[in-house]
This record gives sequence, C-alpha cells and structure tokens, in this order.
Amino acid sequence: MFRNKEYILSVYQEGGFTKAAERLFVSQPSLSASIKRIEEKVGAPIFDRSSNPISLTEVGVEYVKYALDIQEKEKDFARYMSDHTNLMTGKIRIGGSSFFSSFVLPKLISEFTAKHSKIRFEIYEDSTKNLMSSLSAGNLDVIIDNAINENDNIVSEVYSSELLLLAVPKGLKINDELTKFRMTAQEIKDGKHFDDKKSVSLSVFKDQPFILLNPENDTGKRAEKLFKKYGITPNVIFHLDQQVTAYNVSCSGMGVSFVSDTLVKYIDAERDIYYYRLPDLQAKRNIYFYQKKNHYLSLASRKFIEYNTSVKV
Repeated sequence: MFRNKEYILSVYQEGGFTKAAERLFVSQPSLSASIKRIEEKVGAPIFDRSSNPISLTEVGVEYVKYALDIQEKEKDFARYMSDHTNLMTGKIRIGGSSFFSSFVLPKLISEFTAKHSKIRFEIYEDSTKNLMSSLSAGNLDVIIDNAINENDNIVSEVYSSELLLLAVPKGLKINDELTKFRMTAQEIKDGKHFDDKKSVSLSVFKDQPFILLNPENDTGKRAEKLFKKYGITPNVIFHLDQQVTAYNVSCSGMGVSFVSDTLVKYIDAERDIYYYRLPDLQAKRNIYFYQKKNHYLSLASRKFIEYNTSVKV
C-alpha cells in the first residue's frame, strides 16, 4: 500500500501530475496508472481529480500523513546505518539567522571540523519562524537560536547565555549624562559589562529615538516587554528584521538599538557607539541548539552539539 508512496507524495507536493511526472522521470500516463493501482489497494480515491488544482480526498489526507511519517522513519534508519558503517562521516544540516550564520557558526564549524574532518556542513540562513518549521518537518538537523521554543515537537540544549545591551550612538547627548555607565566595545569584549554597578534603567533613554526589531524576533519581544514595564512609548525610527541591520543603523547615528553582547564580541571595536547594560531579567537569555523531538539525530550532529555545549569529545 505504501511501497510506491513517492508517487502519491510527488503529486501532492507538486500540485499535479505533470510536474510530478517530470520530477520522477516517468511519463504522465505511467504515473496515473501507478496511482490508480495504489488507490485500488487502498480501496478509495486519494486525489479529487475534479478540483483544479488537484486536491486530496479525506482518505488522501490520511494516506499522505502516514506516508510522510514512513518516509521520515526511512531517512532516520538511513542515517543510523550511515553512522553504523561510517563512523563520524556524513552531513549536518544546520540553520541560523543572519547573525548566527555569519558570525557564530563559521567559528563553531571550523573548530569542530579541525577534529572531525570527514563531516560536511550545510548552513541554512532564514528567519527563526521558517527555520523552526524546517526543523519540525525534518529538513534540518540542528538550529542555533536565542528564541524561546514554543513548539512541543522541538527540544533544546543550552549553548551559552548572553545579555542584551543598548547600543547608543556617541553623537547623542544622553551619553554626556552617563559617563560612569557607558562602555566601549572593547570593554564589552573584556567582560566589564558583567558588573551590576554598570546597569542603567531603560527609563533614562525614554526620549531617545529607537531602531527596534519586529515583534516576531525574540529581541523585539523583549524590547516590547521592557518598554511596557517602564511605561515608555518609544519614538521608533525603524522596525527591522535583523539585529545586525539594527546595529549598523545605530552606528550611522540614527538611534538606539538593542544588541546582544554576543554580537559585540564579533564586531569591530572601533565604532561610534557606547553600550549600556540593563538591570532587567528580560535582558538575559540563552542561546540554544534545537533539534526535533523523537527524531533520529545523526552521530555527527550529536557530537557537534556535545562539542559545543562543553562536553568535548
């Protein structure tokens, strides 16, 4: 019944017989005949051919659900056998936002492959929402991100922790009032921002222009909570998608942005920005490695996570 499930799945995924036939390198009549035989074994139509585009019947929806589950189990077993016969070889499909893909992952991958040279990596850069969807669908092995996971189908391990800071252009006059609290990028790199005495309330910056991240972003969510906590209606110049972009806009002198100390550690220290630590719990968060729950994770992927969560192997 599921032996030729790839025919059904191809038609479902391509939205029709023509493209599915091209994908499978078979003729359309041959594909139609194969699907007809599957439907006969099932005992009910899988596709509603009267609709345009073609759609699944009620039975078809269930068939596709089970077929996808079987397909994923087959892939899991293939990964298991690859691990069993080729210890520590293979491929790791890892995803991250623009920041993590550009700054964090290259270093992690470089250090890991120095010890495990047979492992290949594929890096996928996208929004957190899209990456989580790809992970849940089994199209990625691992994600690195700082978002709070709300998907029961995904589990996480802590990679590290970080602090959100305010990046304030040096040209803003507010800096002259805060000389005891302002810090340079080099001081952040040296870890001096961990001193609680350096903390400054967000309320001090209530009249400043802000560059914020969109609310779907974890940094954007935390900024919203902080503004609400202090009863601030911020003067927002831009809403952006990426932390690095917001930081670069701040460097141009246009306004204040929220950036992580992780970012500051990776960027050039010679920028016209001062940094301020916030005293709030919302300014503290973890960076996680995410993986799909109850999904076979290749030995290479498991070793990569272990290596980068202080369990060196």
